[in-house]
Amino acid sequence: MRRILTVLWIVGVVMLVMVPLAFAQEEAPAPRVSGATVGLLGLAAALALAFGALGTAWAQSRIGSAAAGAMAERPEIGGLMLVFLALPETMIILGFLVAFFILGKI
Repeated sequence: MRRILTVLWIVGVVMLVMVPLAFAQEEAPAPRVSGATVGLLGLAAALALAFGALGTAWAQSRIGSAAAGAMAERPEIGGLMLVFLALPETMIILGFLVAFFILGKI
């Protein structure tokens, strides 16, 4: 048993040293982006952000009106309705993330 643990320990140490070296590579130079491509990338980032914002606004308007009606009947579910109202915010956060990645190409 002791021999097996020693071999596993040696293999683990070798893996910790060799795996990062296997994945190491030189950084490739960034490709040059032309003027027309920069404009299209800017438009793509704006559309990603705009559609994320429109989707969030539409979802929150539907959820807000439903939550107001549900809370009128059962006031104890107000906290749950706040959670439901906050869920569509992930769409705009993802829109920001996509726009950030697109603008990183410029």
